[in-house]
Amino acid sequence: MATTRGRIAVVGPAFPYKGGGAHHTTELAHRLAAAGHEVVLESWRAQYPGFLYPGTQTISEPEGEPFPGTRHRLDWRRPDGWWRTGRSLRSCDLVVLAVLSPVQVPAYLGILAGVGRRTPAVALCHNVLPHERKPYDVPLMKRLLRRADGVLVHSAAQADLARGLTDRPVRFAEMPAHLPGGHAEGAGRPAGHGDGKVHRRLLFFGMVRPYKGLDVLLRALAAGPGDVALTVAGEFWGGLDETEELVRTLGLEGRVDLRPGYVPAADVPGLFAAADALVLPYRSATASQNVWMAHEHGVPVIATDVGGFAGQVRDGVDGVICAPDDVAALTGALERFYAPGEPERLRSGVRPVDHGPMWTAYLDALAGGAVR
Repeated sequence: MATTRGRIAVVGPAFPYKGGGAHHTTELAHRLAAAGHEVVLESWRAQYPGFLYPGTQTISEPEGEPFPGTRHRLDWRRPDGWWRTGRSLRSCDLVVLAVLSPVQVPAYLGILAGVGRRTPAVALCHNVLPHERKPYDVPLMKRLLRRADGVLVHSAAQADLARGLTDRPVRFAEMPAHLPGGHAEGAGRPAGHGDGKVHRRLLFFGMVRPYKGLDVLLRALAAGPGDVALTVAGEFWGGLDETEELVRTLGLEGRVDLRPGYVPAADVPGLFAAADALVLPYRSATASQNVWMAHEHGVPVIATDVGGFAGQVRDGVDGVICAPDDVAALTGALERFYAPGEPERLRSGVRPVDHGPMWTAYLDALAGGAVR
């Protein structure tokens, strides 16, 4: 990094919390420490009330290397603890708040009240606003982004959205990989190409929510090549009964394998080894680790042209890009993918990305100019 080394506090979910947010927060702490900063990682003892997060919030075994000395003092039920945590961070040169949901905003405002105005704070927004919004989302995010000294987002579109909520400086940088297994695993390692066979099976992986377009994929699967199967592996945020009914209505019972529930890291390689491609039929997106994950396992990707997918997937080289929320377009993409010889050719084009330079640029965008 081009900045002077300093003391940086990172506030956000970390192990034993699961999922991409916890992986990113932990990886960020490791990377900042490796760059020479003194890093404090403040995480949660209890992040959300259960009714706001229908899936499993925590796991018993780490899926990466925990950051040494991670503190778990924050509790959504204890506003007094928010202020005390912030006050303990006043000696830092920078406070980074990992923002995954507007639900975190009251706690983050309490932390910032304890921090005071002398220590700069950056709101690192995974999503500026949720894909499925509630009436309170915009007012809460306005409060937070106007109180922060700067904002970091993961796409130009998210930067535009943030600038509509605050006059604070907004930067964007592509989100680098923070995959299960931890920062010690080498970037750019050879992709695992499995047994090289065409399995006539696709994979939909990760949390199932309406904006991710699983219903569009099921309709495209029914209209596309008749011998292709689909595995759906991930937690359902509601809608499991409706998905099962849609599978029956489309006559896909023998072709769709629904595996609801959190997928442990140890089970991920087997899922990708059995798939010809990962399908990301999202209606909207900001940033996702799933393209990087597929490529790490040597698997091509079929994705819609939303968020950063078109920049991560090279259409016709290591995957296929199509229009979002369009059954006919996705059906065409599936047919294109399964043209004779195409699964093998696209798989041969998959190359894992060296994320070292991406992390360097990301840390500079985060701390550049803020650490003195």
